[in-house]
Amino acid sequence: MSNVYQLMPFLEGEELLLIQSIVKDMNETQAQQFAAVYSARRKDPQITLLTTLLGFFIIAGVQRFILGQIGMGLLYLFTGGFCLIGTIIDLINYKKLTFEYNQNVARESQMIAKSFQ
Repeated sequence: MSNVYQLMPFLEGEELLLIQSIVKDMNETQAQQFAAVYSARRKDPQITLLTTLLGFFIIAGVQRFILGQIGMGLLYLFTGGFCLIGTIIDLINYKKLTFEYNQNVARESQMIAKSFQ
């Protein structure tokens, strides 16, 4: 097992625990492949926060589009973020929204890395 901190020093909290559990059974090559794919595709919670603020003041739903939730993004766009209530909730839960997205990316990246034997 490779050191997750060396591969991805930007991880923290729940995301770090998730990635450690995924990488623990991988060899060095697989872990490096996983880190490359995951790092390229993951979203930073700060970007989610900034796009949610953008949605609060300019265009609602941008954060949902960035997180791959096209349907919710359109709904927010056409309803003004559910009259800003949904946008306020997203401001509070931006870390959870990003973690859920990154969880899915981690699973997909794990499949890609394990295909490299």
